[in-house]
Amino acid sequence: MMNERVERRVAVIMATDIVGYSRLMEADETSTLDAVKRLQASILSPNIAARGGRIVKLMGDGSLVVFSSAVDAVDCAISLQEELASDQKDVALDDRILLRIGINLADVVIEGGDLFGDGVNVAARLEASAEPGGICVADIVHRQLGAKCRSDFRDGGEVALKNIARPVHVWHWRDAPMAGPSTSSPAARMSIAVLPFENLSGAPDQDFFSDGITEDIIGGLARFRSLSVIAASSSFSFRGKEAGLKEIGKRLSATYLVEGSVRRSGERIRITARLIEAASGAHLWSEHYDRSVTDIFAVQDEVTRMIVSTTVGQIESANVRQALRKPTTSLAAYEFYLRGLVHMRSYGPDDNEQARLMFEAAIERDPQFALAHAYLALARLALRGYANAPADILDAALALARKAVRLDEGDSGCERLLGLIHYFRRDFELAERHYRRAYQLNPNDANTLVQMGGLLTRRGRLDEAMRWIDEGLRLNPFPPQWYSVTLGNTLYILGRYEEAAAALKEQPNPGQFTCARLVACYAQSGNAAATEEAKARLLKLCPDFSTDDFINRGLLLERPEQRELFRQGLLKAGLPE
Repeated sequence: MMNERVERRVAVIMATDIVGYSRLMEADETSTLDAVKRLQASILSPNIAARGGRIVKLMGDGSLVVFSSAVDAVDCAISLQEELASDQKDVALDDRILLRIGINLADVVIEGGDLFGDGVNVAARLEASAEPGGICVADIVHRQLGAKCRSDFRDGGEVALKNIARPVHVWHWRDAPMAGPSTSSPAARMSIAVLPFENLSGAPDQDFFSDGITEDIIGGLARFRSLSVIAASSSFSFRGKEAGLKEIGKRLSATYLVEGSVRRSGERIRITARLIEAASGAHLWSEHYDRSVTDIFAVQDEVTRMIVSTTVGQIESANVRQALRKPTTSLAAYEFYLRGLVHMRSYGPDDNEQARLMFEAAIERDPQFALAHAYLALARLALRGYANAPADILDAALALARKAVRLDEGDSGCERLLGLIHYFRRDFELAERHYRRAYQLNPNDANTLVQMGGLLTRRGRLDEAMRWIDEGLRLNPFPPQWYSVTLGNTLYILGRYEEAAAALKEQPNPGQFTCARLVACYAQSGNAAATEEAKARLLKLCPDFSTDDFINRGLLLERPEQRELFRQGLLKAGLPE
């Protein structure tokens, strides 16, 4: 031992770890070990060797690798993640092997072939901070990269790493191939529902303001991966109902409830918030804030911070700064934006036009308001038929949605709406990429989950699609109407016609495309009476209905066999080609 050489030098350390290794081993030890050995031999070792790396330790659930170049280490990490994602794409979600990778550059001690020092510990903590399928690098590594490679990473700010004295500035790989909602167990996260804050201002037309504050608090909480946050539309379904808090908690599957009120009088505003344990009704925390309306965003931040610290304790510090982001500092822009959202979620004949006007007014007052740009893109498409809008309208909407993401790269809503615009343009691969980024930024946004599920259905990945949709419905058990269409479409393609019809019937006033889906469901399930009734309703809405027109304009399906399945159902019902 005394003759072993001890060397100290600057090195680049890469730490890798398999996500959920214990769960995989418990489920099927033999298959997991075989898969890990195969991937180590076919992907890990060749990529490391090709870039001059040396494996210091190779464990069952990870590795420690040393490089002499930060560029080589990052190039190796990206290659590993991309090849692994490709290798695992046909494996069931719960059985996939995913890596987290952390990279640091530091002075280390090399003794007997092993590595020691704080720099090694930091690399391990960076790995733990990475997303499943992702890469987290220290700022000192990021600065060694070329401009093109640097742009592949988004700024994660300074974070406190466990057992590391000083905060570390980190960067996250933008294209982390997130596996989706099944990579973490919802049961392991605390669930919380924020009930609509009561408007005590005495003016019903100010409901939108208290609702907007409620939704912003929900949005702030939803960015913390330690919490499972119930979607706003489900929480809002209990407005004005007599159900007790215990019953609301049970129906929303929420451990904790937040309720409160907003009173606005002239230039002053009072916000009251209470955190309640749903099962017992115990008040865990309450506070009120008397402020000028110009301080409204600071109040919302403070409410969110207090709720989080009370329910979770030590929250993932890497996400705190991002979770408390505010969309604008202009109260006037914020009010127009909230009014636009109300119109976007309504179904009146003039609502889409009113939404457009509100979002344009918000941008006029704050040209840097990212979400207002994103929703304006959607409102303009809604006015012209969404996916059936003229090419120039689709192009303009895409440019506007891209601008929204440039204005705020950390906002999941902007990424989701950009994904939706790509979906309407039938750019399904780009749509999936942006939905995954939106999910990475906010895994609790039920809209992202369900829209991603609908996209995966159209791409033929039905089992994966149902996982996303199921998780979205879990977070939003009282969803908006379009969720039922997404679910019904997926169930139909799966051949579960009666379930599909039940989902589609959730829409109280279905349009022609939903009615057409119902006709196909009933025809395929052999329910002649229901088929004729649904067909009569469809032809009343659209006397010149054409199966070909519906297939080409109403479905946005990528796979020909799916289009044929709908064609068979409609023709079986006796509808014209």
